[in-house]
Amino acid sequence: MSYLIKDTSKEERKKIAKEALAISVASGKMPSKETIDLIKEYINGKMELEEVQKRIIEKYKKG
Repeated sequence: MSYLIKDTSKEERKKIAKEALAISVASGKMPSKETIDLIKEYINGKMELEEVQKRIIEKYKKG
């Protein structure tokens, strides 16, 4: 399955994001507002998921 914006609808991107957030919350860590904002960029078709992941990883590396 492709997670690219061009290959998914907004509803599909919402589902993908919800599943990812559920995994994060299940591990006991609530995502930051900044992370949620980045995920919204993906849902709204403004940023590919790969870029969202890259930015989140960079944020935690700087930490």
